[in-house]
Amino acid sequence: MAGPMGRMAGGPDSRSLNFKESGRRLVAQFKPERVTVGALVLCVVVSVALSVIGPKILGRATDLVFAGIVGRRMPAGATKEQALDAMRERGQGAVADMLRSTDFTPGRGIDFDAVGEVLLFALGTFLVAGLLMAVATRLVNRSVNRTMFRMREDVQTKLSRLPLSYFDKQQRGEVLSRATNDIDNIGQTLNQSMGQLINSLLTIIGVLAMMFYVSWILALVALVTVPLSFVVATRVGKRSQPHFVQQWSSTGKLNAHIEEMYTGHTLVKVFGRQEESAKQFAEQNEALYEAGFKAQFNSGVMQPLMMFVSNINYVLVAVVGGLRVASGALSIGDVQAFIQYSRQFSMPLTQVASMANLVQSGVASAERVFELLDAEEQEADPVPGVRPEELRGQVALEHVSFRYDPDKPLIEDLSLTVEPGHTVAIVGPTGAGKTTLVNLLMRFYDVTGGRITLDGVDIARMSRDELRSGIGMVLQDTWLFGGTIAENIAYGAGVEGGARSALRQGGGGRRVGEVTRGEIEEAARAAHADRFIRTLPDGYDTVLDDEGSGVSAGEKQLITIARAFLSDPVILVLDEATSSVDTRTEVLIQKAMAKLQHGRTSFVIAHRLSTIRDADTILVMENGSIVEQGSHDELLTADGAYARLYRAQFAQAVAEVD
Repeated sequence: MAGPMGRMAGGPDSRSLNFKESGRRLVAQFKPERVTVGALVLCVVVSVALSVIGPKILGRATDLVFAGIVGRRMPAGATKEQALDAMRERGQGAVADMLRSTDFTPGRGIDFDAVGEVLLFALGTFLVAGLLMAVATRLVNRSVNRTMFRMREDVQTKLSRLPLSYFDKQQRGEVLSRATNDIDNIGQTLNQSMGQLINSLLTIIGVLAMMFYVSWILALVALVTVPLSFVVATRVGKRSQPHFVQQWSSTGKLNAHIEEMYTGHTLVKVFGRQEESAKQFAEQNEALYEAGFKAQFNSGVMQPLMMFVSNINYVLVAVVGGLRVASGALSIGDVQAFIQYSRQFSMPLTQVASMANLVQSGVASAERVFELLDAEEQEADPVPGVRPEELRGQVALEHVSFRYDPDKPLIEDLSLTVEPGHTVAIVGPTGAGKTTLVNLLMRFYDVTGGRITLDGVDIARMSRDELRSGIGMVLQDTWLFGGTIAENIAYGAGVEGGARSALRQGGGGRRVGEVTRGEIEEAARAAHADRFIRTLPDGYDTVLDDEGSGVSAGEKQLITIARAFLSDPVILVLDEATSSVDTRTEVLIQKAMAKLQHGRTSFVIAHRLSTIRDADTILVMENGSIVEQGSHDELLTADGAYARLYRAQFAQAVAEVD
């Protein structure tokens, strides 16, 4: 079953990832955490500094041990220079040159007290460095989690500001994937890489400084492999980057497909589309597998390549360092320290390279989230908004024009005036613009020309909340949330979620928020839902899931109608609201509505004769225009478009009702 869109417009799979811009925006998300990030950087700087001087301290311990071994084998009483001269006289000039940089005393063995002090100092240095790194990790977790918290809030706020047209063009699973999977991936990426990335970069700087301090010649030798490392990281990164974009795009599409198939699983089975659905799932799952495999494989080869480059660096340093020791230019301890620095220098390079897959994956997800956050929002409400002095329910459409597609006009120059308390029925063939007219009244869409007024006030000058608070709407597609029947009905009165649990306590006349149990039951009786509700095991406290399992489609519709009645609106909109109830129940609802509609303006979109025959005015729409309007009898007498619809669609219904 194909979704509303075969491919997401402007999705990340349709263009290459803007890595730099998305990465910059992701970093900017941490601006509110600058104090925490500053403390984090300070901890990492001190920790790295202590870790960097550690090898130099251990090199000093090595020199003390080696000096003790050399000094113990030489006769006491002579100076270092005398001992080296004696070795040269014996033909051991090469050994003497090598020992020239060793600070030994002839006749004196290993100074274990000095060695112990150095080792204790090294232990303390590494211990403090480790503690500071633990604090830095804690700060990373705090800053990342708080940033993700704000990003989720931004996404939630954005979703509430997006126009209905955005959701009409997007698959729900795709939108949900951005709001859940992508943000989770960003959080995991930052938690795993943020602190380590800062630590690696500072380690590279610190180790490089110590390498030049110990021996600038060996430092230059070690830097020979850096350009090779950069080339490897750049080439592999460019190859894996598009695959990460495709991976998360495929994840969104797969989620959208699963969501569609789960929501419509009954229809899938009814029409025997299980095999086709499974085939589409297999194709999209295969696409996700291919994208994920290529992304991970291409980025995964980076670490072994970087390890190979690191080993080349180790061999070069060991060979040149050995030659420097043999010439007496460096001590063994300095070479030992330098080899450790070489490893320390190569390791963060390897870590940075291996983190490239994480970073690319996280930035790919960030771009998808930023695309959602950058989506065009609905026009902001005017501040302050204008409101009618008295809300009576007079609605006027003045030369209204509207089009979903700029190149395809739908409604052109439509004018209509509805007096307070009147019931207007809107009929016409599919695609005539009936529901569009209601969407314009609710400001789900804004008109492209003309204006709509409520009691003389242009609805574009009113806040949407103010406008919609006076309108009750019942759609053909029912919507129930997970909770009790009483909570679902009370939703129409604006009861906050925190008060829902109190509704379960029941109690006639007990006020919960702005509604009582008695008012809930009265609305249910008006909608003829009270009878079937009381037959359920827990009555009004019966818990429904978000699919409304346990009640029929018609019963769900009655609950939503009761919800609309409880909201006590000035304007009532029924868009095929009685399509899911039987004819007898529909007649009862119409009788109840006749009493409840007193003082209300009602718009009814329906095809059943019983729904529209008693309306004050019937509008017949074709191709976005009102082609006829009048009462039921007047339109039948005119023998025009309504009469044709009547004969085609309603003649059999009249026979059944009569």
